[in-house]
Amino acid sequence: QVQLVESGGGSVQSGGSLRLSCTASGFTYRSNCMGWFRQSPGKEREGVAAVDSDGSTRYADSVKGRFTISQDNAKNTVYLQMNSLKPNDTGMYYCAARPSATGGFYLSAADYNYWGQGTQVTVSS
Repeated sequence: QVQLVESGGGSVQSGGSLRLSCTASGFTYRSNCMGWFRQSPGKEREGVAAVDSDGSTRYADSVKGRFTISQDNAKNTVYLQMNSLKPNDTGMYYCAARPSATGGFYLSAADYNYWGQGTQVTVSS
């Protein structure tokens, strides 16, 4: 059974930092592309960052230079380091996975098969 478990969300003031973690189980982690998505009330789920099995990364323009995605294959864990947080970064953050072999767009939610339950990030001004 595939499981993705996120942690690390919380409430911070504008300019602060958080690090999200997502630990995967139930599938061959190293063969998957891992992504972070976020969703706020009334908005569609948007891709934030992704890292493929070959280490290549993608970022949404809105987070470039502030967020960093990384992974520890030995721990089946992907991280999202978020710095210089802004109120617009507020939302539920989800971890997602899809087999690298299936291809697709890195930041497209529709191209991911597996999802975590989400962790809330709230940034106050």
